[in-house]
Amino acid sequence: MVSRIKVVNEVGELVTIFHAADTDVKRKLLLDLSTSWITLNDIESKYGAPGKKALLYLDKIKMIESQWMTGERGPEKAYHTYYTNVQINLMGSMDELADIIYATTLGEDSLEDYENKIRAMMTDSEGVFVGDAAEKLQVSQTLLRGIVKRSSILQIKGYKIEVVEDAI
Repeated sequence: MVSRIKVVNEVGELVTIFHAADTDVKRKLLLDLSTSWITLNDIESKYGAPGKKALLYLDKIKMIESQWMTGERGPEKAYHTYYTNVQINLMGSMDELADIIYATTLGEDSLEDYENKIRAMMTDSEGVFVGDAAEKLQVSQTLLRGIVKRSSILQIKGYKIEVVEDAI
């Protein structure tokens, strides 16, 4: 087995690391994925819709890899964790740290409220600029980036926030 290390050297990445296993379903799924290859059908039958949502989040934050496997139902895509270890090495200002802790501990209802406000700003399929969204929401760009990293439906590409394409 190949040993891969996820190196976290940017304070905003803490949000994704802390939320990779922030629910019982995500935690159990992450443990299952770290020990074997699992198909989407197996994940859905064991964990239901929350399992698929957790898998989408883990895919969004690039914590899993996939490969095609032949099973009883024919070829199926199977998933496994990409990294075997995580190394955290970073330094950030107290302002950044406060924003990241806030984004990390934000309740699900508040997160959904931010997601809805950000999606409402998207007037076309191009997304919305991070700076524009932060200004309209009256939050720092660090906090906004933390919220987007925490979201299962939003992602940052370049300087824009876009809706995640359902890749799985």
